[in-house]
Parts: sequence; structure tokens; C-alpha cells
Amino acid sequence: MGDAARPTRLLPAYGNHRELRSFQKAEVIYDLTFRFCERFLDRRDRTIDQMVQAARSGKQNIIEGAKASGTSKETELKLTNVARASLEELLADYEDFLRVRKARRWDKDAVEAQFVRKLGSRPGVTYDLFREFVETREGPVVANIALCLLHQANYLLDRQIQRLEADFLREGGIRERMSRARRGLKE
Repeated sequence: MGDAARPTRLLPAYGNHRELRSFQKAEVIYDLTFRFCERFLDRRDRTIDQMVQAARSGKQNIIEGAKASGTSKETELKLTNVARASLEELLADYEDFLRVRKARRWDKDAVEAQFVRKLGSRPGVTYDLFREFVETREGPVVANIALCLLHQANYLLDRQIQRLEADFLREGGIRERMSRARRGLKE
């Protein structure tokens, strides 16, 4: 049977979130944020819950979106956008940490920022690459590391959202695939 005679699959393969660079980065951000909050924020500070939940939401919505990809491109797109919004909220929390403490925020061209970006750009990035820095440096340094990683994750998610939008416009969702499949059977 040639490719033309082979029926189109209604449900494409589900996305593997672990292969997504956006997920890998979001997982590092979650681990970093968890440890940041333990080290630098007072346990009674409600910001801890907000920051950890925003980091978790970023990571978990990427997972959920990837799993929904087989049945709903619309849901995948919405959840990926929720992940992006959660990480933007977290970014603002780190900016607040630096601002209220009158701590220096690294310029994007600062040597430190370039080092973190280079480290964060490695394929298969994990928290272990940052563990020593996160667990030994002062709060403002760790907050700046988080900001660099958040900017990278947000960039990746912006690109992912653009690709998902283009894919949806080109291929449609499951309803369109089902209609095309039914029309193909009738012809």
C-alpha cells in the first residue's frame, strides 16, 4: 500500500515533554525556585507559595499541553500559553526581589549573564549544572541566574507558541482531521 492509499491518522503521536527544551528549562527553573525560596525568603512570606506555584505551573502546563497535543491542538496551545504566563509572573517576582533589596540586576550583556545563558543553552540542561551556584551564592546572584533562565524559557515558549499556531492553521484540530477522514472514506 503506497503512502497515498494509507489513511491519515486521526490522532498524531503525543508530544514527549521531556524532549522539549522549554520543559527542560522550566524544570531547572522549578528546582532553582524551590531552593531559592528555602534559602532566601522567610517561611512566613506568602511569596514563597506564589513563586513555587508559578514555577510549578510553568513546568506542569508544558507537560499537560504536550499530552493533550494528540487530541487537541487548541488545548495544547492554551496550556503552553498558560505556562508562558506563569513563568512571566515568576520573572516579575525575581525582579521584585532585586528591586526591593536595591540589588543589582544584571544587564543582558554582563559577563555573568552571558555565562548563565551559555550554560543554560546546553542540550539536556538540568539543575545539576546550576546546583553549585544556586546553593552557594547570595540571593541577588541566584535571582539574576533565575532571570537569565526565565528569559531563555520564555523565548523558547514564545517560539513554541508561534509554531503551534502555525501548525493549527495549517493542519487544524481533531475535528478537521475527522471531517477530512470521513470525506476521504465517502469519496
